[in-house]
Amino acid sequence: MPAEPTQTGATRPVRVAIVEDLAEIREGIGYLIGVTDGYELTGSFVSMEDALRRLGDDPPDVLLLDIGLPRMDGIEGARLLRERFPELSIVAMTVYDDDERIFRMLCAGASGYLLKKTPPARLLDALRDAARGGSPISPEVAARVIRLFRDFAPPPRADHNLTPHEARILKLLVDGHSYKTAAAELGSSVNTVAFHMRSIYRKLEVHSKSEAVAKALRQKLV
Repeated sequence: MPAEPTQTGATRPVRVAIVEDLAEIREGIGYLIGVTDGYELTGSFVSMEDALRRLGDDPPDVLLLDIGLPRMDGIEGARLLRERFPELSIVAMTVYDDDERIFRMLCAGASGYLLKKTPPARLLDALRDAARGGSPISPEVAARVIRLFRDFAPPPRADHNLTPHEARILKLLVDGHSYKTAAAELGSSVNTVAFHMRSIYRKLEVHSKSEAVAKALRQKLV
């Protein structure tokens, strides 16, 4: 791993490869990495196909990956790279800051997401952070990521489509009522309570009162 002393006592450089179709950007980043102590450029590729063909069996510590590549894009490329090199740190380097691409790229296996306007010093820090297992993200993207995962998060509890009346019956059972006392509390018959309980069992995918009560407590249904 980077930052570990070699046998001579020197620190091994962060090994970086780039996949970028625009020559000006590719060469600019490559030059920055090449002239900076503590970093080593191990590959510079114009397309995802080129990278997959030439990476071999010795991947870099960090791969800077553009999203908007010709033919195979960076999102599909990240998926393939993650399968081939599970430990590789993939950092998106792109002009895109829309929710869809951010979400898809992170789901594809990217561990970081930087915009191309990232200042050189910040880029170098991000590369070292990624090589050490971090997840560098441009400040402009961070707020979007937080909102995305909040919006996509599952609800704090599922209600299993219980009707208000079914939920009330289930709450009575959780409180210790029997079918008979629950019926008295609701002003209905035991048969009516039993009818609703069959629906509750089906929705909760349980087979007994005790299972229904346990699931209600576990999932905070009432």
